[in-house]
Amino acid sequence: MHVIRTRPESALGPAEWFTGTAWIDRIAVASAPSRLVANSVHFTPSARTAWHQHAYGQILHITEGVGRVQHRSGPVVEVRAGDTVVTLPGEWHWHGAAPHHFMTHLGMQEADDNGNAAEWGAHVTDAEYLAAPVDVVEG
Repeated sequence: MHVIRTRPESALGPAEWFTGTAWIDRIAVASAPSRLVANSVHFTPSARTAWHQHAYGQILHITEGVGRVQHRSGPVVEVRAGDTVVTLPGEWHWHGAAPHHFMTHLGMQEADDNGNAAEWGAHVTDAEYLAAPVDVVEG
């Protein structure tokens, strides 16, 4: 076991992955054989990821604010601090802050055999993002 007391500086999320401004804090990249990658991502109001998927799925835990999530062909769902979102392996989805709120989540996923934690697609359109959200809690 070891304790890491420092980590890299916050990094601005790349424009290829985000619409709006998002900051990424790398929490952990586990040593092999583990493939775990954990990041804290801080979204400004209306910022969101592009469509993407994870080979082994993803768990998001919302730590602050109000956000939105959607999987391909599903409704936009509003999420709040304390909510946890589980996406399935290969499930195309996006997530980000609500229009008038900041949102921070802890994102945890496994990298694939090439070290890639996500496959990125097209940016989420304003029409997709601004669709009326539902308030759904699934078990």
